[in-house]
Order: sequence, then structure tokens, then C-alpha cells
Amino acid sequence: MEKNICWQVYTVVTETNRPIPERLKDWVTTPKANGYESLHTTVVGPKGRFVEVQIRSERMHEIAEKGFAAHWKYKGVKQDNFDVFSDWLDNIREILDNATSESDAVEFISDVRTNLFNEEIYVYTPKGELKILPEGATALDFAFYIHSEVGYHCKAVTVNNQLVPLGYKLKSGDQVSVVTNKAQKPSEGWLNYVVTGKARSKIRSSMKEEIRKKGEMGKEKLMRKMKNLKADFESNTDMLVQHFGFVSRPDLYYAIFKDEINIQKALKQFKVEGGKMSLIEEPKPAQPEKQEEKQTFKSRRNFKGKAILLIDNKPAEQFKHSLASCCNPVLGDPVFAYITAMGEAKIHRNTCPNAEHLMANYAYRMMKAEWVDSDNTDFVTTLLITGIDGRGVAQKITGFITNDLKLDMRSISMDGNQGFFQGRIKVVVKNKDQLHLTMKALKKIDGVHSVIRED
Repeated sequence: MEKNICWQVYTVVTETNRPIPERLKDWVTTPKANGYESLHTTVVGPKGRFVEVQIRSERMHEIAEKGFAAHWKYKGVKQDNFDVFSDWLDNIREILDNATSESDAVEFISDVRTNLFNEEIYVYTPKGELKILPEGATALDFAFYIHSEVGYHCKAVTVNNQLVPLGYKLKSGDQVSVVTNKAQKPSEGWLNYVVTGKARSKIRSSMKEEIRKKGEMGKEKLMRKMKNLKADFESNTDMLVQHFGFVSRPDLYYAIFKDEINIQKALKQFKVEGGKMSLIEEPKPAQPEKQEEKQTFKSRRNFKGKAILLIDNKPAEQFKHSLASCCNPVLGDPVFAYITAMGEAKIHRNTCPNAEHLMANYAYRMMKAEWVDSDNTDFVTTLLITGIDGRGVAQKITGFITNDLKLDMRSISMDGNQGFFQGRIKVVVKNKDQLHLTMKALKKIDGVHSVIRED
């Protein structure tokens, strides 16, 4: 009778006080995944003040205060209630089972928080079955929630009969249908489309398996080449891993498969004696020590040409490197280098949204990086401009950039709605100082409200 009594109490409360319908939360009919049961409503109380009312039984209250373990002391409760407890335990077990070696305590706690303590949404399958997901869950999260194989081969998702992106955030009441294709496989980009621990771990596992299979082919290729050179495979492979800057053998094998390392050309750098490989040392021109130090200092100050960046105190041209697209660093930004599994140096700003995660989990892959003076390189950065919409506002801004600031633009898009405009303009700048001067000048244009550098 608990549910009926809760609703009877709700009727009494709302007959004497005006309720606010959109604030009604019914966790009595559909309990939360962690077993929480309660009926929440907000009413207009004395002097027009909002008052939140929570209606629940003594049993429900004890579970809310002490956790689901308190449930077992009550005898005679319906078996349906224990099904919720079973689902809760299964969720915890699944997070633990799917933990990977790369996972840390912070990531585990994040998964628990997302899956068990967030607000929940209620969505439906095409057959009308109710599914409960954490708030913020995406269409791709739903596919993995239904079944791992459905997630692996998810080609597209429709919500309320409308095709949506895989990263579309679901809302309560949505009816979701997944379109699968056996040829479809997870990619690294999928990690950006999910929030649940289950989906993230399944995507990582699938990618690892795919890399392992391709790595086996790269391993076979390396074994053949080393056999031709009469070099021992086991005793020399770890040396090659270290030489090319990889973390493990599978990373090396995968790079060989992807032809990121031309193994035939690369092995010409080594000589083989008694089955052991060693690097062929190139003769270096004799140079006094002081003169070498002077040259290094000069290169840091006045390095001209394509390489305007130092990585580990060496010109960046000595490394395979690129600027990270997640933060788009420009000359003058404090930066660091992150060595990927493929041996490429990715240059990130210190304030990059991903910096904290990379430094916490992959500190051993970090390298010092700093800019050197150069006037020969341009950077493309995106500016987000907002303000009051009006006739000719786009022409006024673009004309100011090209005619007054003398800057090149790569692209521009502007939208106006109900007197407000928002535009994104990609401009070419030399360094951080020029970028700041550009933003400061644009803010002075009549009608412009804000100018923000967009990552």
C-alpha cells in the first residue's frame, strides 16, 4: 500500500497548496538505479514562497538515509523491489569488471558518480520498453546499454523517428531506435560521444582488440626483416621499441602495420654482429664545447625557418610533431609536448581542457616544449564574436579585420536571431600578442558584445 498512501498524501498537500507541475518527480513508481524511492513536489507556500515536499514511507526513508542494505531488514516486501537492488549491484559489478589497466581511481569514481548518483532519464525502445540511463547519456550510450554487440555495430540512431548524431543527448520520454551494420566498428572518436563507464570501456576494449590483430601482422613483417638480417628477434625488439620512442611492443607492431615506420629503411640504421643489433653511429664534425653552447643559445633566440618550436631543447623538426586540434596553440602560448602511442609529439597549451587528464595519467609521455622567436610562421585561430544584430554588421566586422587590422581570414559564419548575432571567424595571426591586440580591437566595434578565443 506504500505507493497508494504516498499519492494520497500528495493529494492532501496539493489540495491545500498550489503545486508547480513541472517540479513533480515520481521515484515511487520508477525508483532510481541506486534504489532511492520518493515522491517530490514543490508547492507555493505562505507568502508565495516555494516549498519542496518529499513524500515517502519509513522504509523508503531509511533506505534514503542508510543505503540499500537497510532494505533487507523489512520482511514481506515485494520481490520487484529486490530487482532494483539486483540491478544496482550488477551496475557496480560491471564497472569493476570493465576496469582497464589505464583506468585510475579518479576515472573509476567518475564512472560510479555518472552511472549511479546522477539524475536519471527514462527513454523507450521502439517496442515501448522503459530504459533508465544517467542524465547526459547519449544515443551511442543507449546502443551499448541495450547490448555490447548493438553498440559495436551502431551505424545510426533515430530519436522520435528523427535521425540524430551519435553524440545526441537523450531526454526523458525519447523513443530511441538503433540502426546496426556488421561492417561498422568503434573508432577512437566514439569516446567523445559517450559518458557512461560501460560504453567507454567497451569502446576501448574493441579498439585494443583491433590494434592487437593489426599489430600481429606488423610483428610478422618485423620478424621476416630481422630474420633476413640474421638478427635475434627477442633480444633486439625492446631496443627498437625504445629507439623509436614507443611505450610497448604492441605499439611498435601497430606502427609498422600502419606504415608509420618504414621498417626496411629504418633497419638500415643498424648493424648486426652475432645476432645483436646496434645503431650505426654517424661521424660528428669536431666542434669546441663553448662554440656549441653559443650556437645552441643562438638557435633558441634567433631560430629562423619552419621550426619555431623547441621540444626537449631541440628543434621541433627533429620530431614528428603537430599542433593539437583540441586547443590550437599559437606562438607565445605556454605549451608542453605529449608523445602519442605512435611516437608523434602533440603540442598542447598548458590550459588545454585535456591537459589535466594527460598529466595525471601519462606523465611519462610528457616533454618540455617552448617557442622560439620567428616571424616566418602563421597560425590559424578561431574567434567567437557575439553582439547586437543589425544591418551590415558582418560587413563591418570583416572589413575591419581585412582593411584596418590587415589580417587574412580563412572562414566566417554568422547567425542572427531575435536581435542577437553569433559569429565564428578563423583569422591568421603571427603570435599570441597579435591575437590579443586583435580581440581588443574587435571589442571596440559598435554593437560587438564579446570576443572570445575558441578552442
